[in-house]
Amino acid sequence: MVKETRLYDVLGVRPGAAPEEIRKAYRRLALKYHPDKNPEEGEKFKLISQAYEVLSDPKKRDIYDEGGEQAIKEGGSGSPSFSSPMDIFDMFFGGGGRMARERRGVGGKEGSVEKCPLCKGRGMQVHIQQIGPGMVQQIQTVCIECKGQGERIDPKDRCESCCGAKVVREKKVLEVHVERGMKDGQKVLFPGEGDQGPELEPGDVIIVLDQKDHSVFQRQGHDLIMKMKIQLSEALCGFKKMIKTLDDRVLVITSTSGEVIKHGDLRCVRNEGMPIYKAPLERGTLIIQFLVIFPEKHWLSQDKLPQLEALLPPRQKVRVTDDMDQVELKEFNPSEQNWRQHREAYKEDDDGPRAGVQCQTA
Repeated sequence: MVKETRLYDVLGVRPGAAPEEIRKAYRRLALKYHPDKNPEEGEKFKLISQAYEVLSDPKKRDIYDEGGEQAIKEGGSGSPSFSSPMDIFDMFFGGGGRMARERRGVGGKEGSVEKCPLCKGRGMQVHIQQIGPGMVQQIQTVCIECKGQGERIDPKDRCESCCGAKVVREKKVLEVHVERGMKDGQKVLFPGEGDQGPELEPGDVIIVLDQKDHSVFQRQGHDLIMKMKIQLSEALCGFKKMIKTLDDRVLVITSTSGEVIKHGDLRCVRNEGMPIYKAPLERGTLIIQFLVIFPEKHWLSQDKLPQLEALLPPRQKVRVTDDMDQVELKEFNPSEQNWRQHREAYKEDDDGPRAGVQCQTA
């Protein structure tokens, strides 16, 4: 626990933030509130620099965490103080004042950048082309000499690393921490890690999580939904089932004695769903839908059916009279029914419509 959090709040980081997080936060805020970009935000820039001065120094940070800003003012650290916020900025960005920062990323030796003589600094070239007697066409294209930049560097003075392009391409590994309970489509932000260019503030890298489907569980918010097949005997007489969770634990669920579970019934286990983001000790609900599997035909001999019937609830008795027609149930095949409907439609097309509105003739 820390005594105060104001300096952490200024940089927008949590008290337990790693040094890399503090460095990135300062970089982003310092570029945003620098006096060259926001002349009216001088006090904000000063406050950001002071917060970074304390939190970037392990000794000063420990003193601040234990005693707050008053402890920093009273001393206790042998680290020298910076004379101004600009000193911190220049030390961080490797500068030497405003002019030094403007010289960064020029793509060559100092003074080697000149206005492109081919396009006169416009970055575009205009060509006049005759397309017919008394007819000309004006075409505007990107300057081939400066690639649209409006300036060029003599090849002998170009930077060996960037070849005068002012930027170099490099690979960087970003470690993405996926916290418990994060959802599909949730974004992880890396401030200032996007493409960089001269005199431009670097953008951000945004990682979007893509949640893979699972063979057993379906996620619905904080809850997990699964289907479980049980035999008819288990649905009537009870059961014990094992479920392997996403974190490799085994749950043993037991139905209540005498409880009848119907096909499609839903039951749940509290606090066994997905972890809740930012509250990892809390979980959603595990919802189970039961699918009752009935026996195949003739699974029991005819002589044992009365014994089974005696154990089950009584069937409904029907009084049959002579004026009733008795019919026999047959198995139904949906695909056969669809074929029959198509056949009747073809037959109707051949014979013409059976009924309908007659078209009028003139």
